[in-house]
Amino acid sequence: MTQAEKPRVLVIFGTRPEAIKLFPVIDALRACPQIELLCCVTGQHRELLHQVLDMAGIVPDIDLGLMQPGQSLDALTARLLLSLGEVMDQHRPSRVIVQGDTATAMVGALAAYYRRIPVSHVEAGLRSGNLYHPWPEEANRKMIGAIADQHFAPTETSAAALRAENVDPATIHVTGNTVIDALHAMRARIAADPALAAGMDDLLARAGDRRIIVVTTHRRENFGGGMEAIGRAIARIAARGDTFVAFPIHPNPNVRAPMHALLSGRDNVAIIDPLDYPNFVRLLAHSHIVLTDSGGVQEEAPGFGKPVLVMRDTTERPEGVAAGTARLIGTQEDAIVAAVETLLDDAAAYGAMARAHNPFGDGKASGRIVKVILDAF
Repeated sequence: MTQAEKPRVLVIFGTRPEAIKLFPVIDALRACPQIELLCCVTGQHRELLHQVLDMAGIVPDIDLGLMQPGQSLDALTARLLLSLGEVMDQHRPSRVIVQGDTATAMVGALAAYYRRIPVSHVEAGLRSGNLYHPWPEEANRKMIGAIADQHFAPTETSAAALRAENVDPATIHVTGNTVIDALHAMRARIAADPALAAGMDDLLARAGDRRIIVVTTHRRENFGGGMEAIGRAIARIAARGDTFVAFPIHPNPNVRAPMHALLSGRDNVAIIDPLDYPNFVRLLAHSHIVLTDSGGVQEEAPGFGKPVLVMRDTTERPEGVAAGTARLIGTQEDAIVAAVETLLDDAAAYGAMARAHNPFGDGKASGRIVKVILDAF
């Protein structure tokens, strides 16, 4: 088969979580001589994205650099649609792959649909049941689900959600979540080369024998009052002498401003810049509790046996709650403090969450995904 005859697969992503969850898929696709692979990054998370690209050894074929300060969702969506449409018109892919629930993923699927290019959706079928939580991610996933012809569901729960929306069962493939593939790969790399995650040395020394609580928060629906309540709760938790809060803070000013105002100057609170993936994996491994409104962390932390307290009222990852690895606690200050202190002070409650089975996969999702894609050609 000549290069001109090979089907061309275009992988589109724009944020750090997408890059983490797609690099194992990209690695597996790179190993396939039957296809031509192109990677397009939109730059939706510019700084955070390139941390992962550098770590994974991915050099994008197309780098659109579309993010602008203070950009509205409609402006970003319009720029994504025009730019990704031009990419597809120029390169004419045989198939487009998108991941998750970002604006990049939704618009990538839409631009492909406008050109009758089939779409593979990695991490398909996640649903919270509330169109505005998480916002706008819940709607993005539903729209991609209406377009894709290959739905790679991480769990049977996700597959069932797709079938309930009348998605053709023949197009749904339960693969596990590729974030577990990424986690396994990174743990092995750190074991072989500890210098990859040496950036945590000083922070771990500063924490000493205090129990580390890792905090991540960035959800749009928590901006404003919710973010301030989270900050006040963290301040109360940090007032205990037996805790150390490690807070890799999102670059969005809606997160940074209230958190710096409420938490700066405390000896046992480390507000740090976003971590590259190896250092974040090492921090998770040393954590005691993870407090988050993120989606991916709900999947990663159980891989280390770490309880996850989710500062949201709904989650599109109910498998973790059902398995006992995660608890929904909302964003009320008192509820956050009570949930954290229960795990700090009740060994039985902590052990029940720490020992729960991780329902998100076995680390072999990427191979299953690539096999389905190749078989379709």
